[in-house]
Amino acid sequence: MNWIRATMLLSFACLATCGCAQNDDVVWNMDSLTVIDGHNVTVEGDPKVIDTPFGGAIEFDGMDDGIFLDVHPLEGMTTFTVEVIFKPYADGASEQRFFHMQEDRTDSRVMFETRLLRNEFWFLDTFIKSGEQKVTLYASGHEHPIGPWYHAAIVVDEASFSHFVNGNLELVQELEYAAQQSGKTSLGVRLNKVHWFKGAIRRVRFTPRALKPDEFLGGY
Repeated sequence: MNWIRATMLLSFACLATCGCAQNDDVVWNMDSLTVIDGHNVTVEGDPKVIDTPFGGAIEFDGMDDGIFLDVHPLEGMTTFTVEVIFKPYADGASEQRFFHMQEDRTDSRVMFETRLLRNEFWFLDTFIKSGEQKVTLYASGHEHPIGPWYHAAIVVDEASFSHFVNGNLELVQELEYAAQQSGKTSLGVRLNKVHWFKGAIRRVRFTPRALKPDEFLGGY
C-alpha cells in the first residue's frame, strides 16, 4: 500500500502548489519576458523575472514596467474565472491597474486593480465593462496587509460578477455578460500605460466556467 500513500501525498503536494487541475483551463506562468504560453511578450521599461519558493515571477517597479500580449484570453467565453497570484509592494501608487484584458475596437474589458492605504494595506478593485454595462466591485471594506502573496479571482456566471481574495468572497453584483472577442492583455499597467503596478505577479489562470473557491489555484 506504500505506492497508494505516495500517490496521495504527491497529489496533495500538487494541489498545494498548483491548484486543482482543469482540462479546460489555460495557465500562464509568469517566468519569461519573451514568451508566455506561446504568446510573444512586448516589454515596457525594465521588469525582471525573480525566483520565489513556488517558481518564477515577474517583478514590476511601479514606474514604467509592464508587459503586453496580443491575445484576449477570455475571447468567446460567456462564463469564466480569472485567477492571479500576485504580491503588492509598499511604496506603490494609491491606484494601480495591474491586470487588464480588453476587446479590440471597443472599450469592453475586464480588469484587476489595487488600492493602497497608508502604505500598509491594500484592497481589491475589479471592473468589467460589457457592452453598455459597467460594474465595479470596490472592496474598500476588505483590507489586506502588504507583504504576503495573494490569490485574487474574478468569477462571472450566467447572472453575476463576483471577486474573491484568498478564496473568500468579497463582493458580488448582477451582470449580464456578453462574450468579448479578440483583443489584448497587459500586466503591470493598464493597456494605455497609466497606473503602474509595484509588485510581482507569479501565475494567472483562465477557465471558461464559474469555479468554486475549492477549485481555485493554490500556492500563495
